[in-house]
Amino acid sequence: MGLTGGIASGKSAVGAMLREEGFRVLDADRLAHQLIEPGQPAYDEVVREFGRQILDPDGGVNRAKLGAIVFADRAKLDRLNALLHPKVAEAMRLKFDEWERKGARDAAFAEAALIVEAGLQRELDGLVVVWCRPEQQVERLRDRGMSEAEARQRISLQMASEEKLLYATEKIDCSGSLEETQRQVRSLAVKLRHSSQTSSNPAAV
Repeated sequence: MGLTGGIASGKSAVGAMLREEGFRVLDADRLAHQLIEPGQPAYDEVVREFGRQILDPDGGVNRAKLGAIVFADRAKLDRLNALLHPKVAEAMRLKFDEWERKGARDAAFAEAALIVEAGLQRELDGLVVVWCRPEQQVERLRDRGMSEAEARQRISLQMASEEKLLYATEKIDCSGSLEETQRQVRSLAVKLRHSSQTSSNPAAV
């Protein structure tokens, strides 16, 4: 399954809660960061596309410098995503296959901000969309050190939550307290485990 949501919507918190419930959760955004490290599949393409000015003295990609470029220019952000998305999708498939070979039977999740934008939901069995109110996203990003203008710019570059929710098979409302979010995650866990047990036991259908 996919786990997605807009920036600062609570996606990482829900991912952590799902891990606590015993589910496997692949952090695809972190995987994308790893793919642009020296020697990794996307490194050379990203450096060719955006220039050596994005590199640290040791040759690694400085994500802050790269972010400053792509988040100021939608076309450049789209180009970066076009470079990374196919490689992330392939790495996700390999990880899911590995988990299945090791005998995993419960639902597993790919946690990523741009699942819908990349069309990856078409390869998944379901999509959990996490959301909160836009003003809460702004407030949370300001708590992380962004200005209000920067926060609104980052939010504007992503698909609106209302549109993402149209693709959801499950929804988690993160506009309330952590306890309220936790209750929703636990309810989802029970539902997924019941579905898994039913599908693996024809006599129970």
